[in-house]
Amino acid sequence: MKKLAIVFPLVLIALIIGVFLFKKVTPSNDGQDISISRSGFYFDTVITITLYGETDESLIDDCFQLCEQEEARLSHTVEDSEIWKINHAGGKPVEVSYQTGNLIREALSYSELTDGLFDISIAAVSDLWDFEDKSSALPDPNSVREAVTHVDYRKIDVSESSGDEEFTYTVRLDDPDMQITLGGIAKGYIADELKSLLESKGVKHALINLGGNVLAVGGKKDGSPFKVGIQYPFKNEGEIIAAADVKDRSLVTSGSYERYVESDGKIWHHILDPKTGYAVDNDLVSVTICCESSLQADALSTSVFLLGLERGAKLIEQTDGVSALIITDDYELHTVGDFPLID
Repeated sequence: MKKLAIVFPLVLIALIIGVFLFKKVTPSNDGQDISISRSGFYFDTVITITLYGETDESLIDDCFQLCEQEEARLSHTVEDSEIWKINHAGGKPVEVSYQTGNLIREALSYSELTDGLFDISIAAVSDLWDFEDKSSALPDPNSVREAVTHVDYRKIDVSESSGDEEFTYTVRLDDPDMQITLGGIAKGYIADELKSLLESKGVKHALINLGGNVLAVGGKKDGSPFKVGIQYPFKNEGEIIAAADVKDRSLVTSGSYERYVESDGKIWHHILDPKTGYAVDNDLVSVTICCESSLQADALSTSVFLLGLERGAKLIEQTDGVSALIITDDYELHTVGDFPLID
């Protein structure tokens, strides 16, 4: 495993930050750098979609309509979403769409891959934490201990069913007090859906940024890859520690610096150990995955963080078409596979 330390000249840092903030681009007078861009708040984060060489605003409209539909279907906090219905069924079976059932099955495959560290039934625990307020109080320990007893991906039953018009799934939680969330995989899935939508409409150059889940449609118009910055952990937003070349691939980062509570000088971040209900205790601060599928990158970034440096690196080495940049708490950069790091 290769360890790297990178120092960017200040001029280059300024240049990269200007590119990576994904601000709306104004078309140039000569029409050579035409692009359209829009930001919004979905999935509890700011998202930005930028299309290069396009002027049709309806393309952006279609993207944001898809985001609205997926949030209404997959968010465990949106009343009457398919996930909300599963969580409030009291252990009874719930029929869901093919897309939702298949996504839950995908998530469960990562639970198997990580021996249960990646577990979508963590919602009962994560909902006890207020990671939006860094100064909020820690949850009651007794409540955490109780909630952890309802975390077990093996008690999620997903079976195929046939609806009146289309193929569907039925989902049942064996534990009626269990709560599931697709927060560790849904943004990646939605990014892939957005890319498919844009490609079906003839878009060849775009960047989809769903709160740090970046997916490139093609590359730049001149054929070169997009240059995407990786956030410097615990520094100001937009300050980068490294950058990568991305073309028709996804770059997804999970980190302890993103959402956390600070109490008595200790950071309690949002990547929770399902066995304890508290932040996983290892020496990682950031994991970035690069691969073609944003769903895969999303799930693996969390999985590798939970596994830690050695086990996480081994998982990436054994997975075709995937590379990683893992940052430890001493700010050493560890690349695994052919991660497209810009020297």
